[in-house]
Amino acid sequence: MTALKQLTDMGLPFLLAGTYAVSAYTGITRSTKDLDVFCKAGDYPRILSNFQDLGYAVTIEDERWLGKVHKGELFFDVIFASSNGTMPVNDAWFEDARQIELFGSTVRIVGPTELIWSKAFIQLRHRYDGADIVHVILKQHDAIDWHRLLNYMELHWEVLLTHLLNFRWIYPTERDRVPRWLMDELLDRLRHQMSLPPPDMKVCRGRMLSRVDYAIAVDEWGFADVGGEGEWRNG
Repeated sequence: MTALKQLTDMGLPFLLAGTYAVSAYTGITRSTKDLDVFCKAGDYPRILSNFQDLGYAVTIEDERWLGKVHKGELFFDVIFASSNGTMPVNDAWFEDARQIELFGSTVRIVGPTELIWSKAFIQLRHRYDGADIVHVILKQHDAIDWHRLLNYMELHWEVLLTHLLNFRWIYPTERDRVPRWLMDELLDRLRHQMSLPPPDMKVCRGRMLSRVDYAIAVDEWGFADVGGEGEWRNG
């Protein structure tokens, strides 16, 4: 792919995620229409402007996390955070990156720990990445930095627990691939949490998973949202 070589030639640090990373770690192959390019927030405008200079069309879909590079009907995403603000791409992402050969270029892919983190909150009606997480755990459990993953998801540890319980249920013979200390830690948090009274403020964190599916909770049912949302510029 020409764009991938041009991206490599720019010399800016980036990582591939999405389908190509899942395939490299699990052996699962599937067709995809685009690339997911992860970079630091400071490099995302450089990448977009360089491709603009090369004659590509660029759009900034959401200043908080996502830009796109287009050539006709083809495009790739330039991602520097998550849509819900939980996942900024920083130097730590590059420390455990792996190399693969793709379309004649040597590129780095997101490490298995960060790959799980990047997919943990993708739980929409039309897209759910839980199966990818399960299979990365199955095939890469020894390579996952479980302490770092817990640190990433400290504030949202229940989401991590949900994915780990999902793994245990799907592959019961492989339960020991998740460290016992981690399950003990998360279940102990749950035990203590259950002894506490419910929060005073009604909050719906479901909007961190899907803004659309949980909109009614904020719009009509009196729950507080986890963050604001603006209108489309040309809406």
